[in-house]
Amino acid sequence: MSEFVDVVMRRRMTRSFSNRPLQHGVLDEMVRLAARAPSAGKSQGWHLVTLEGDETSRFWNITLPSPQRESFTWQGLLDAPVILLPFADSNAYTDRYSEPDKVATGLGVGAAAWPVPYWTIDASMSVMTLLLAAEDAGLGALLFGVFKGEAELRNSLGVPSHLELLGAIALGHPSHDAPSGDPDGRGLSAGRPGRTPDQIIRRGGW
Repeated sequence: MSEFVDVVMRRRMTRSFSNRPLQHGVLDEMVRLAARAPSAGKSQGWHLVTLEGDETSRFWNITLPSPQRESFTWQGLLDAPVILLPFADSNAYTDRYSEPDKVATGLGVGAAAWPVPYWTIDASMSVMTLLLAAEDAGLGALLFGVFKGEAELRNSLGVPSHLELLGAIALGHPSHDAPSGDPDGRGLSAGRPGRTPDQIIRRGGW
């Protein structure tokens, strides 16, 4: 297999981390690669709020307060030394498509003019590239939803209201401990079979 195939096949969501900090410059290199993902009109409308070390407590104190934390299944997740918050920026796209070379598209008038939210699509591709970059760097990562406390979290971090939060990414060195009791540290969905190419591809139409 090629090196790329190896990276893709190895990538897994990591739910238990060592609290060892990342080596200097690793995160910047990962983001440099993620910024190579496709971007409509090269609008590049994504942002990454980064919480490292003791700063990660700001995230957990809001999204998983102490009373709920004691019964949390994935205790090793709380040791991740980095939490990344990726945001998609619709304004970057409407601004870009208001420029002379794009204005004829009509997409600069506002987000509602877009048939699909390309800011979400492009930012998601950057996140996927970031997850692959983490694997390539020998790190673990977990992309997960922020289902509680988002408004308080955004206010705490000073995030502009128009930005769309895609979720959170825990990043760090994987731990070989299994505090959850799962020897593989895997989620409950891990055992579901993957779909084959024949199940996915619709040749010539639906």
